[in-house]
Amino acid sequence: MNLFLWRRTLVLGWRSLWLRKLRSLLTALGIVFGVSSVIAMLAIGEGASFEAQRQIEELGSQNLILRSKQATDPLGEDEERSSVLEYGVTYSDLAQIRRTVPGVEVIVPSRRLTEFITNGAQRVDGEIVGSVDWFAEMKNRRLKRGRFFSPLEYRRSAPVAVVSESVAEALYPLSDPIGNTVRVRSVYFEVIGILYDGQSEAGDATDSGLDGVSQFEIICPLTTLKERFGDVAVSYRSGSFAAERVEVSEAIVRVNEKGKVKAAALGVDHLMRENHPEGDYQLVVPLDLLAKAEKTKRLFNLVLGSIAAISLLVGGIGIMNIMLATVMERTREIGVRRALGARRQDIVVQFLVETIILSGVGGVIGVLLGISIPLLIEATTEMRTIVKAWAAIVAFSISVLTGVLFGIYPANRAAAMSPVEALRH
Repeated sequence: MNLFLWRRTLVLGWRSLWLRKLRSLLTALGIVFGVSSVIAMLAIGEGASFEAQRQIEELGSQNLILRSKQATDPLGEDEERSSVLEYGVTYSDLAQIRRTVPGVEVIVPSRRLTEFITNGAQRVDGEIVGSVDWFAEMKNRRLKRGRFFSPLEYRRSAPVAVVSESVAEALYPLSDPIGNTVRVRSVYFEVIGILYDGQSEAGDATDSGLDGVSQFEIICPLTTLKERFGDVAVSYRSGSFAAERVEVSEAIVRVNEKGKVKAAALGVDHLMRENHPEGDYQLVVPLDLLAKAEKTKRLFNLVLGSIAAISLLVGGIGIMNIMLATVMERTREIGVRRALGARRQDIVVQFLVETIILSGVGGVIGVLLGISIPLLIEATTEMRTIVKAWAAIVAFSISVLTGVLFGIYPANRAAAMSPVEALRH
């Protein structure tokens, strides 16, 4: 078939569909919704996966995170329990890890206390975190304004602190917190900087194995925390009394090479199991979490894509149904064309062109709609969406392929008609 005949076939196909505009539009809607749902659902899945992987990557692919936790079934517990609950990671554990585990480059300890943070009549229930002067760098926490405490302030146990932006907004709604003070119990800290809030609240993050970050948080030198608050954390909440002795709430163990992370994790876990048979610790390996997130992402995209592809299948069935009805309506036209010398191949091509036009136009509209929906979701909500070019290309290609596959049977049925029977219709 030469170029002129192809062009003529396309024009005839377009005119035939244009004569039945409403029917053609309704038929194409199945393809439109199928393509748009494939793109939109994959974009939402990609966005959710990206956020999860970003949080894991911020923990550091070369880091191990060691946390203290209460043992669920303590071993060797006396019936006469001490009034102070002692558990978790100790400084001697960290020193032993540094000496014996190959590849360990640096260890960043920190300790957390849950306390009321006040400024005059304003008060929030948050966390005070004591750590070293490079804590923010290791945790990928960014300063909004001000500065972090210096090595000199750390060595001198200076009463200085960096507060999260939530604390700054809650305690200083009408003034600048930098240069002012916040109070924890009877200790006053000078505010020297403001940090951007963390990505998630501590409870949710800890449960998921991600970075535990409280909404209301102040960070001070670990030396200051130990000097002003001691080793025993005492809290009075809702009439109850609790006392805990935890030397290190969390420690970031950095490995010098990414290839040594898994071996170092095995070494740290073995050492901690020897020192803490009661299991009062938790070891998080961000590299393993990242691999699991990648696997979950692939499975999630497969499920979403499969669900959305059902819409394309329904759209294809709709095209076949309408084209079969069209064949019955145009029986006399087919007979006339066959009587004038049209071959079966010409009839097949004519009907296939019409189905390809239907599915192609529906696919284009579906791609535009599928790109617009994620952008609208991202503009109106805080949900992150990512539209991948391959998703749009694959969805459009499948829509055209659907039109071809579901148009073959009606086209063959039209071509198989006897010219005499068709003219008699």
